[in-house]
Amino acid sequence: MPKTLLALGAHYDDCPFGIPGILLKAVRAHHRVVILSLIGDYTNWPPVKGREQSLLDKTIQMAADRGIEMRFLKHASMGFEDTLEIKREVAQVVAEIQPDTAFMLWRHDRHPDHETASAICHAALFQPARLTGKDNARTPSQVFWYDNGPGHTIDFTPDTYVDVSEEWNGIQEWLGGLMAHVRNKPLDPAKDAAIEAKTTLARYRGAACGVQYAEALRSVRPLPRDLF
Repeated sequence: MPKTLLALGAHYDDCPFGIPGILLKAVRAHHRVVILSLIGDYTNWPPVKGREQSLLDKTIQMAADRGIEMRFLKHASMGFEDTLEIKREVAQVVAEIQPDTAFMLWRHDRHPDHETASAICHAALFQPARLTGKDNARTPSQVFWYDNGPGHTIDFTPDTYVDVSEEWNGIQEWLGGLMAHVRNKPLDPAKDAAIEAKTTLARYRGAACGVQYAEALRSVRPLPRDLF
């Protein structure tokens, strides 16, 4: 049966960098995939000054082209805190979408936006009924933290690996397209720092589990797995 996956991040590119292959694989398997970014106000981010709406439109369109629904809240970078109000805001999305599986940023990170978003999403995913007052709001059966790269994530030890070798070309096109739009220049994959970082990380994760390219997760709750 088709399932619903919800991926949560702070910025427009957190999920397209952290778990693009997993999301593309899910779409290919006919599952519903939704991304929620807590930051939807980029007026204080110099790289897209004057093009803030264009960034949102491009991110939404690139996700839609890949069969993924992209949503934004209205917060700005460094403009939100771990409060009851925003926990309820995210929990309302969880209650509406009712995901079977969810992904959120790892809790220890060099970027304050990432750490704050992780704490907010953790509460929203595990207590949606209490936060929204909706008895039918449920916690996803699987919730995972994801790695957002060595420049940000601190002390992340995976317990789950996903082979994304078949999705690799699609990963580069998606991530590279977003980065090219931010720079307002044509994509040059050989000189794109985000693609280089993603390639290095995906090859490392792949080497850890014996495939060409992989993405790594850590389950928030221990899960029983079938060995045979």
